[in-house]
Amino acid sequence: MIITISGPPGSGTSTLSSVIADYFKLTYISSGDMFRAMAKERGVSLEDFGYIAQTDPAIDKQIDEHQVEVSKNGDDLLFEGRLSGRFIDADLKIMLKTDIRVRARRISERENISFEQAMQETLIRQESEAKRYREIYDIDISDLSPYDLVIESSIWNPKATVQLAITAIRSMKKRDLRD
Repeated sequence: MIITISGPPGSGTSTLSSVIADYFKLTYISSGDMFRAMAKERGVSLEDFGYIAQTDPAIDKQIDEHQVEVSKNGDDLLFEGRLSGRFIDADLKIMLKTDIRVRARRISERENISFEQAMQETLIRQESEAKRYREIYDIDISDLSPYDLVIESSIWNPKATVQLAITAIRSMKKRDLRD
C-alpha cells in the first residue's frame, strides 16, 4: 500500500504521517525533511532556502523525482509532501486543509515564536511555494481535485484527524480483500 499525505505548513501532516506510518507499518518518506536537510547543508534558513528554490527549480525537482523513484521501487510506503499526492501513484491521497490562523498558532507553539512572526513566516512560505509550484509544474496548489480524502484539520484535533484517516485506510483494505 502506498499513501500520500499533503498539506500546508502547520496543517498536521507530520503528526498524521508519523502516526499512520507506525500504525500500518509503512516506511515514512518526508519531502519536508529533505528540504530542511538541503537548507541545513547549505547553511541557510528555511525562509532563505525557499527564496533560493524560487530561482533554482532543480531543488524542488530533485525532491519530487526522488519520491517518485522510491514509490516505483517499493511498497508499504507513506509519502509526506506538498506535492506528493500529485506525482505519486498512490492507493490513497490525503490532503489536510487548515485555516491559516490555526496553522500560524500551531507553528508559533511548536517553534516557540510569536503568533505574529509565525503568521508572517507562514504567509511568506505559502506564497513562495505557490509561486514555485505554478512556475515549475503549472500547478495550482489550491486545487484539491487530485486527492481522495480532504480533511479539514482546523475542525478536528490531531487524534480525530488520525482516526478519520485510519478509518479510510481500513475501509480501503477491507475493500481490497473483497475485490
